[in-house]
Order: sequence, then C-alpha cells, then structure tokens
Amino acid sequence: MGRRLRVTFVGQETYFRACALDREVDGLVPLFLDFRSGADPATLTAALDAAEPDVVVCFRPELIPRGLFGNLGATTIGFVTEPLPRPGEPSHPDLERRLDEFGAIDSANFDRIVSFDPLIVPTIERFVRVWRAMPLPLADRFYAAVSDVDGPGRPIFVGRSTPHREQFLAPCKHELDLLHVAHGLTDEQLTGLVSDYPVAINLHNEPYPTFENRVAMHLAAGQLVISEPLSPSHGLEPGLDFLQVTTPSELHLAAANAFYRPADFLRIRQRGRRKAEQFRSSSVYPRLIEDLAADLRAFGTTRNGRRSLARPR
Repeated sequence: MGRRLRVTFVGQETYFRACALDREVDGLVPLFLDFRSGADPATLTAALDAAEPDVVVCFRPELIPRGLFGNLGATTIGFVTEPLPRPGEPSHPDLERRLDEFGAIDSANFDRIVSFDPLIVPTIERFVRVWRAMPLPLADRFYAAVSDVDGPGRPIFVGRSTPHREQFLAPCKHELDLLHVAHGLTDEQLTGLVSDYPVAINLHNEPYPTFENRVAMHLAAGQLVISEPLSPSHGLEPGLDFLQVTTPSELHLAAANAFYRPADFLRIRQRGRRKAEQFRSSSVYPRLIEDLAADLRAFGTTRNGRRSLARPR
C-alpha cells in the first residue's frame, strides 16, 4: 500500500454530498466542502488550503470563479452535473438558462472535465474539453437490501415543484397518499422514509430528456422506481429495472398498481437494486482516480500548480 490520497469534494452539500465518497476506501480519504452559487470564494480557498487535498472533485465547475483553482496544489476534476442543450434536439428555455450559466466555466481551473451525460459533450466542448462521461456516483450509505412491503406501496417524490411535475403528480396526490418532498430533507431523513414509501417516482424538471441521479438513490435503497423515460439510460431497462411512464395517466395507473399490489413488483425492485451497484461511489472513485493518474502521466495538463498524483498501491 502506497501513500493515502486526500480527496476533497466541492459542491452544494444538499445535492452533491450524496454523490461523493462517504468513507475511506482503497487509500482514498474523503472530505466534503460545501460551496454554492454566491458563496464566498475566499472561504473555500482557506478550507482547501487547510485540507491540503491531493485531488479535488468539483460538482458544477462553472460556479468556481475564474482563476480560483489555477495554482491549487492538487489535481482538479470538474464534474458537469446539469442538463444542457443537445445538438440536433429541441432546446428549452430552462436548458438555455443553464447554458448561459455554464458559459462562465474557466477551463484553467481544471485538469480534467467529466460530464454526467455523454449526449451533451459537444455542447460542453464549446467551452472546455471533456475527458470522460459517466453517471454521477452514489454514496455507499444509500445502499440497502430489498425488503418485503408491509402494507400498501405508498409513493414518494423528491424534487422541487414545477408545472410539468405537478401535471404528472396531481392524480397520485389525490388518491394514493403520495408524499412530495420539495426541499429541506437530509439524506438520513430520506433514508428513514424508504420503509414507509417503497415506491419512488422520478420526473424531469421540464419536458426534456435527462437522467436524474435520484434514480440511482432510489434503486440502491430497494425502492420500486416509476420514471419518465431516462436519457441516457445508463443500462437501466424499462419494465425490468424500473417502470417507465410517459403521461400523467400512465403514472397514475402504474402507481396505483404498485400501491394496491406491491408484492407483484418485487422482482423489478430486486433487479433494479442489482443494477444500482454500477453507481456505488466506493467502486467508482478508486477506478476513476486510477485512470486519471494514468491519463495525467501520459498526456499531462496545462494547469499550473498540480502536484504529482500516484495511486495508493
């Protein structure tokens, strides 16, 4: 075993702590630093100086002020997490707004860029080169065994309210005791609700395709996932790993079936739980950082200040 590597994750804790390592694994020692739009960059700089990381994984790299990581003595990965317009597909005002925000990214802050969606890579590369595309990982603490449902399969939806989502959710709210958690719930509180709400609904913010990382969270917890079509699918198969719906009436029918006959969907829950292993952070990050070290040895970086990165083997 070689030296341990300090890996610091930077991002808005509410959304991205769930995507980080939550324990030491394979010589990687994690730390999470909360940083969001409008936060004081000097506070982040001081925290990074104190942490002395070997690797920094930054979620939403477009929020890091220009030059802030330019001379940071660590290898830096910018993890793009927000949907953006896809070439050749219809756009949406929400996507255009996100694209305007993304245009602030400073490529000099990062050694490598990772995208959560391979289909937006051409859009990202208008601003910065993408090293690889992969789904957001999921912290190990969310993984649980699939358990029997004691009582009705009550559904839960986690996410902010939008007109698109409310159109889908309204029939379920009226009939099926659906719990809508819009904000303010900690990871621990959400995990504690799984036994009471074995069915999880996933809906897009707006009517454009994407892949929400909460899908992995619900699958890992052993819940039955009912979702709008996922794009990219990351290997998840409708009807086998989750239930796919495209209209409010289809969602209501699927949720009602799961509510009144939850035992009928045990095999889908079990298979979805197995598929969720691909997102497990303790498996993903050691491989990612090992590949990163090899890529830097082969191709280097144009960013200043990076110290040598060696895998702990």
